[in-house]
Amino acid sequence: MATSATPAIATVDLDVPEMPVKNYGLAVAGIMLAAILPILDTTIANVAIPHMQSALGAGPQSIMWVLTSYIITNAVAMPITGWLSERIGRQRLYIYSTAAFIVTSALCGISQNLEQMVIFRALQGVSGAFIFPLSQSILLDISRPSRHSTMMAALSFGMVLGPVFGPIIGGWLTENWNWRWVFLVNVPLGFIGLLLMMPTLPRYKLTQRPFDLTGFGLIALCMSSLQLLLDRGQHIDWFDAAESWIYLAVCLTTLWMAIVHLATSSNPIFDRAMFADKNFLIALLFMTTNSVVIYTTMALLPPMLQGFFNYDSIDTGLVIAPRGVGGIISMQIANRMILRQIDVRIPIGIGFVLTIYTLYLMTGWSLEVDYATMAWTGFVQGLGVGFVSLPIFVIAFATLGSRLRTDASGLLNLGRLIGSSVGISIVTALFARNLQVSHSDLASHITSSSSDVVDVAAISQFPELGGAVMKMANAAINRQAAMVSYVDDFWVIMWMTVACLPFVFLVRPASSSTGGPPPPIEH
Repeated sequence: MATSATPAIATVDLDVPEMPVKNYGLAVAGIMLAAILPILDTTIANVAIPHMQSALGAGPQSIMWVLTSYIITNAVAMPITGWLSERIGRQRLYIYSTAAFIVTSALCGISQNLEQMVIFRALQGVSGAFIFPLSQSILLDISRPSRHSTMMAALSFGMVLGPVFGPIIGGWLTENWNWRWVFLVNVPLGFIGLLLMMPTLPRYKLTQRPFDLTGFGLIALCMSSLQLLLDRGQHIDWFDAAESWIYLAVCLTTLWMAIVHLATSSNPIFDRAMFADKNFLIALLFMTTNSVVIYTTMALLPPMLQGFFNYDSIDTGLVIAPRGVGGIISMQIANRMILRQIDVRIPIGIGFVLTIYTLYLMTGWSLEVDYATMAWTGFVQGLGVGFVSLPIFVIAFATLGSRLRTDASGLLNLGRLIGSSVGISIVTALFARNLQVSHSDLASHITSSSSDVVDVAAISQFPELGGAVMKMANAAINRQAAMVSYVDDFWVIMWMTVACLPFVFLVRPASSSTGGPPPPIEH
């Protein structure tokens, strides 16, 4: 009997990781645990500030250096993540920075005065700057291409949920334990992550990449002056003080010099190939805008709920928590859409539309808005933020080479940090300004002819009673003026988001951005 032989087709499986590891599950668990810590620490300490102020004997302005020192050093150190990872290896830098973060967290927890706290928080910011960017690049290296979007979704959970649950966790630890546990909680969690990572992370080859001292110095001065302007501006009445103008001049001058240096230097601190990638630039814009939405709403809602709606910390947490649930759900949906090779622009567009819609709803809030309305709006807004958060990483890394991942991740996280800092400072300054303007406008309408309850003209005949009545009227005006100011801030955030929506159509769809496995190659 004649037999026919079918020619064999050799295939090469491209769905393999660039840096395979033996214990993939343990490595991922350790990386995820370490990655969430610096994200939480950007917000978890905020609620403990009043307790730290009394314990450390600090003033209301000086205690803010506990937050400022962390943010400044974090922003200054982040740009050199790529250079350091090539000089000492990603694995070593990741382990060293995680260990340093654990130690500095413990030192913050046992600080005895403000000087110690500020120094240790600054060191904590330096060590924490490298953790999240390295988490992204290492996860992409050790994971199969078909798992890239899933790994980025897991990291996005931390980026979205950290600002949401950070204040809630910090408040619970402060009220039930002690404010020091806001920092000490990092020690056991980080130690477990370190034990899981040390035997499992891959080893990288070292390169002798020259250090761009000029570029680093310019970026460090730019970021430091910007952060000082944002943090100090409110306390020194912004540009009525010469100090603010100095910060602004240094920031703009060093920014211009850094751009020129980056464009002309033979060995710039950031590889210019990143800025030639349109997808990466759009992802950087989306990351900054998304951070504005996440962090500014989280900065506005707790004081609004507790100060003007008389919610306690538990009720405030119950109002805020649904946005975290919405983020988890939408990121899972976005991940499934990406794995099914649906155009990545679709979930991004859906996310921006939902975010804009909920911000528009928030512009209609008043002092009579109920819990259900706020919780539902937060849930839908969480859906929108989640739909945007995951595809940001997908489009950012879709067309970049693996050698640029660490630098790109560091720059993306720098954009997140800038977005949160600038956004919070803008809405805080606008709130303070609009509060005064709204109070003046509302108070001017309280006259004898406009008030049906109080005869303003007759108050002068009864000084004691009149004083009490005017205090009550002033308190009511303050509450209404504050609500008007919150609504104005929601309008600003909404229009910032609207401005980013057209850029969705500029994203270049590509098969590599789908996150799915590439087809086999036939020979």
